[in-house]
Amino acid sequence: MFYTMLAFILLQRISELIIAKRNEKWMKNKGAYEVGKEHYKWMVLMHICFFFSLLAEVRASDYEQHPLFTIIISLFLTVQVGRLWAILSLGKYWNTKIIVLPNGNVVLKGPYKFMKHPNYTIVAAEFILIPLLFNAYWTLVVFSLLNLVILAVRIPKEEAALRSVTDYDVAMKYKRRFFPRKKAPKAN
Repeated sequence: MFYTMLAFILLQRISELIIAKRNEKWMKNKGAYEVGKEHYKWMVLMHICFFFSLLAEVRASDYEQHPLFTIIISLFLTVQVGRLWAILSLGKYWNTKIIVLPNGNVVLKGPYKFMKHPNYTIVAAEFILIPLLFNAYWTLVVFSLLNLVILAVRIPKEEAALRSVTDYDVAMKYKRRFFPRKKAPKAN
């Protein structure tokens, strides 16, 4: 089961990189540009190392399925639906890089109706759920923390870039970064 799951996730990531490259080309042809190149390589390295760490930890242990495997795999599959929802909602604007299009419209459909960064929430959940499925607790802790460090750099850069070329602040005024808000707060 572990190797099937690993293969599924790796194929998913490769497919996403192909989509991201195609979207990047389309956006740059429209006048978009990349922001945050300096941290992107570290983010990619972190994701690659995550898979090696997961593989090493599972192989080094007497692998046993987590006792709550059915619940965790259900949560993982739900997160994958969320990932697809986020990607489809952004359409050609979705990317693994921070690529901004001056005067572009801020996407406010799908999960972006409810929160600013659903994709980062999904990735954070994956850094917990995937290792948890296979009792890879060191991988869970280390890469969840590394992801927080990367997001602490990435999110401010992304939001600043979007603010500088779009109506991001107006569009996202009442949205939280990672968790949905039921409705906008009432004015005083």
